[in-house]
Amino acid sequence: MEKVCVLTTKSEQMTRALAVRLAGLLRAGDVLALEGDLGAGKTAFAKGIAEGLAVQEEVDSPTFTIIKEYEGKLPLYHMDVYRLDGVEEIGLDDYFYGDGVCVVEWASRVEPWLPEETLWLNFSVRGDGSREIACYSSHARWESVCKELGVE
Repeated sequence: MEKVCVLTTKSEQMTRALAVRLAGLLRAGDVLALEGDLGAGKTAFAKGIAEGLAVQEEVDSPTFTIIKEYEGKLPLYHMDVYRLDGVEEIGLDDYFYGDGVCVVEWASRVEPWLPEETLWLNFSVRGDGSREIACYSSHARWESVCKELGVE
């Protein structure tokens, strides 16, 4: 897996706006794997993806429910797998290879089950409070998506 691009945001609003733009480039079957410390911006990013997919419901962290499903331009499957030990028993692979977009928080916990085409987004907080989002993938499509976002 190689670094595709690095995105920087200076506020929660900028993080959400970036995700809204990315959502416009997503298609059925896309999986976004989010990693980063608590408070790094993962849920704000997921809310922006939902907004960009025209989800009408309020989106929050699915920490205790593991997965929340939302209807929009494409179905959105928002997952928090922090407390999960394995995916076989609950069928997450049906979502990973399904007809919607998956946003998976703490995705490294289910990495062996994620599709090869997954876009990994590693969130970190800089000293000035801005967020750096390093994007990784082994699939060439994500390079063109970064270019469409105006990031190289």
